[in-house]
Amino acid sequence: MQEEQGLFQTDFPPEEFAARRAKVFDAIGGEAVAVLQGAPAVRGFEVFRQFNEFYYLCGVEVPHCYLLLDGRSRRTTLFLPDPALVESPGESPTLAGAAPELVMRLTGVDAVARIEALSEALKEAKLVYTPHCPGEGRAMSRWEARRGNRIAASDPWDGALPREARFIALLRARYPGAEVRDLSPVLDRLRMLKSPRELELLRRAARLAGLGLMAAARATRPGAFEYQLAAAANFVFLTNGARGEGYRAIAASGPNIWLGHYFRNDRQLRDGDLVLFDYAPDCGYYTSDIGRMWPVGGTYSAQQRELYGFVVRYHKALLRRIRPSVLAADIHAEAAREMAEVIAATAFSKDIYRAAAQRMLEFKGHLSHPVGMTVHDVGRYSPEPLAPGLVITVDPQLWVPEEKLYIRCEDTIAVTPEGIENLTGFVPLDLDAFEALLREDSRVNTPMATEEP
Repeated sequence: MQEEQGLFQTDFPPEEFAARRAKVFDAIGGEAVAVLQGAPAVRGFEVFRQFNEFYYLCGVEVPHCYLLLDGRSRRTTLFLPDPALVESPGESPTLAGAAPELVMRLTGVDAVARIEALSEALKEAKLVYTPHCPGEGRAMSRWEARRGNRIAASDPWDGALPREARFIALLRARYPGAEVRDLSPVLDRLRMLKSPRELELLRRAARLAGLGLMAAARATRPGAFEYQLAAAANFVFLTNGARGEGYRAIAASGPNIWLGHYFRNDRQLRDGDLVLFDYAPDCGYYTSDIGRMWPVGGTYSAQQRELYGFVVRYHKALLRRIRPSVLAADIHAEAAREMAEVIAATAFSKDIYRAAAQRMLEFKGHLSHPVGMTVHDVGRYSPEPLAPGLVITVDPQLWVPEEKLYIRCEDTIAVTPEGIENLTGFVPLDLDAFEALLREDSRVNTPMATEEP
């Protein structure tokens, strides 16, 4: 309906949010309640983005909301702020000003109230679950949020409590008879395995990430700047409907490739440089992860082929072995045995390169991190066998500290019942194929996510 347009997301039906909340009810039990605090209002000219955990359970994009899941009745209440406070004249309306019946129909919650009613709703609770981890906002992962909290806490002129800690303190002060427990581990487990609709968003994010990287590669030439490569990719993201970037661009060249999470992107490219590029969009609260390295001049040097070619071969060895019901440690061990034979048969040009390759056999982070609502998504998958619905990165990495060289290539894969789906696998990986990509027309174009690369 016209009056509903733009008020609520369309990627998930209310039934999916209800199913997620049902799993929370099962986890907290029939004597507890769970309460989540939504993200605060923005303080500038940017579009509001909800915290991931809050969005995951209801899809509501209104600042200063609260969501109460009452395990005693298995009913969910959404507490909305006064629309006069969060809606400005001349801006788009939000669910805060919508009729409660419409809000309940769109979101699937059982009741809607103003935030002033939350105090009464919590009055009789004896066991309250709430996330103890910081909320993840725009282009943010939990670890980056925690780092920001630590920096603020160490500042003698700041030292303010993080928002989530302040909320926990208020719950304990206002309801001294209630026990407050951490809901984050419950939500982390739920977010680890993706639903079919989540996988569709991850496919779209991966598609745009790959198309953006290919556009950046085509725009590479001596004299260009790193930020121009990032701009070429971001142009693809935005013209295909992304909400922005899932994380800041890594567009490192020359000596900057040694910095794994380099972000300044202000160096001018030089012939002979190697580029490390890693960038992905935000598509409906889901992102991706991809990494490739390529030569500025269009042709890999003998040294670049030696090192990057070895990492690409390691990458393929890992991909061949990923399957459900096996441990990540076993996949690492299997790939290491294959690559040990490759090292033994390879005449490396320098002893330090052979030593770097040997160290790769011992590194346990080549199957890197989960990907989902953030690029470094929540949860620890490695202690358990891989399961269908898990989405992680394959990111073999090689370090040559003597020459400040950091070499890697990365894809985002989804574990399936049969093996894997390489979500970013359409982007050239082999060195010859990537050199052919670099020779393609470099004029600015607008590749669409529905087109073949």
